[in-house]
Amino acid sequence: MGFDRRTFMGASAATGAAVALAGASAAPAAAAPAAAAPAAAAAPSGKQRTYSFTVMGTTDLHGNVFNWDYFTDKEFDDKAHNDIGLAKISTLVNQVRAEKGRCNTLLIDAGDTIQGTQLAYYYAKVDPITARRGPVHPMAQAMNAIGYDAAAIGNHEFNYGIPVLRKFEEQCHFPLLGANALDAKTLKPAFAPYSMHRLRTPHGRDVKVAVLGLTNPGIAIWDKANVQGKMTFPGLEEQAAKYVPRLRSMGADVVIVSAHSGSSGTSSYGDQLPYIENAAGLVAEQVPGIDAILVGHAHTEIPEYRVKNKATGKDVVLSEPLKWGQRLTLFDFELAWERGRWSVSKVSAKVLNSNTAAEDPKITGLLADEHRKVVAYVNQVIGTSKLAMSSAEGPVKDVPIIDLISHVQAETVKGALAGTEWAALPVLSQASCFSRTAAIPAGQVTIKDAAGLYPFENTLEARLLTGAQLKDYLEYSAKYYVQTAPGDVVDPAKLTNAESTPDYNYDALYGLSYDIDIAQPKGSRISNLSFQGKPVDPAARFVLAVNNYRASGGGNFPHVPQAKQLWSNSEEIRTTIIQWVKAKGTIDPAQFASVDWKLTRAGVPVFS
Repeated sequence: MGFDRRTFMGASAATGAAVALAGASAAPAAAAPAAAAPAAAAAPSGKQRTYSFTVMGTTDLHGNVFNWDYFTDKEFDDKAHNDIGLAKISTLVNQVRAEKGRCNTLLIDAGDTIQGTQLAYYYAKVDPITARRGPVHPMAQAMNAIGYDAAAIGNHEFNYGIPVLRKFEEQCHFPLLGANALDAKTLKPAFAPYSMHRLRTPHGRDVKVAVLGLTNPGIAIWDKANVQGKMTFPGLEEQAAKYVPRLRSMGADVVIVSAHSGSSGTSSYGDQLPYIENAAGLVAEQVPGIDAILVGHAHTEIPEYRVKNKATGKDVVLSEPLKWGQRLTLFDFELAWERGRWSVSKVSAKVLNSNTAAEDPKITGLLADEHRKVVAYVNQVIGTSKLAMSSAEGPVKDVPIIDLISHVQAETVKGALAGTEWAALPVLSQASCFSRTAAIPAGQVTIKDAAGLYPFENTLEARLLTGAQLKDYLEYSAKYYVQTAPGDVVDPAKLTNAESTPDYNYDALYGLSYDIDIAQPKGSRISNLSFQGKPVDPAARFVLAVNNYRASGGGNFPHVPQAKQLWSNSEEIRTTIIQWVKAKGTIDPAQFASVDWKLTRAGVPVFS
């Protein structure tokens, strides 16, 4: 780079609404001088003094700066015509600051920032920020330039290992918060638990706003390889109950929680951890003294949701903006000066849609070089395909493109186990329809085509299971389908995602043949389960090639987390697929694709 962007942005972003004081020495927040408040109408003598301010929030940005899909290499679009990226968010933020006054706003985030796009991958793996004199992470550059005041850490922050996260933290001009991310040895906070911000008012004493950051206990399962023995993650409610009274005693007039945790009170990992995954609503209900919670992790849109605190009877306002920068939450606070202190008289929340905004040229210009590098990277040709393949029907049919993922995984595991005592066992493979828009074209295949099959940073393992356990596994997976009687009309668009099961938590097993009878209740759907033309022996042993998310309990599938691990790999499955295509040169579906499973009703196939 021709100049030090970090130094440059540090100077330009130093003016802001708040003085931020970090809650732990582990990650002190940079102090920024408070800007003078614009002239506000002072209350006439004898009338109540009031002050209003707005806290803006994003979450689950997942490496999105531009309104661009690097897996398709074109502008992002979906059925609802949403837009994505921090460049759009920046324009909305500027509009709110212009309306409210820069000094009457704060901007926070609820985590999952540095993983999810090829832009994020490139600066973690290809041109890593951890290298000596390495680049500044694009998300740090963008968030610094926009002027974030604080951000919670999300579970995906740990996907690339703690050193990448620490380097990102170092590059941010705002604190990364995580009150329930503790050093495993000392049990002291591994990140700043909170930050404190001062907002100047026209009426004398400043308003002190505390932001408490909480992250997801599931990190201990999902990124076990990166965090075991280094960090531990207790429950959100427990840590909030510890810190909220402390923040109030420090003089906080307003307490906001930024929580990388959904509001449903459920956990995808069942009872494997004693801590709830989606605990934001429980925190609001159980911990007195919280005014608002910015919710993350669940990838749902909740403009405003009120939870009554059991102890105080007061409403806590929750809001979750849609992922990837599709929405910006606004918490509007009204305060009144009563008995020598500020008290919250009203809180409301709403979301703004980023598809109403143009991209901020300041942000797109700042990161134009990085964007070009990544576009060139994803368009590198790595091989050819004899046929075009698509994942569009993957949720309801056994399609070749999902078989490709499983075939690569099975071949990799077979190679790894060659010469071991497990080499003679049959190798099966697990895969999901991770993206309904994944496609391999006929002809030239690029990195973006191959990477688009697997948008997650999962790695590969081999686990030992029995035929009976695999039957249980498939029965659990098949809960994904809505029970549909033999005579009922089948609408593929309404057949899947039962019980809110996401596509990535529906697994097909490659190497076995079976039917899924969707007319049957869940738990009784798998029939004709066979291996090489013969019924599967419940006692037979198989090797399952499985991703680390599933192996560590993600999705709460039975047996796999407890199964014997025969092998594991630190390379992302996505990279393994890319390397496989490079080595083969040609993708020929005839060599690996077959219809091994199908949906049925009373023995009759649902789809011809």
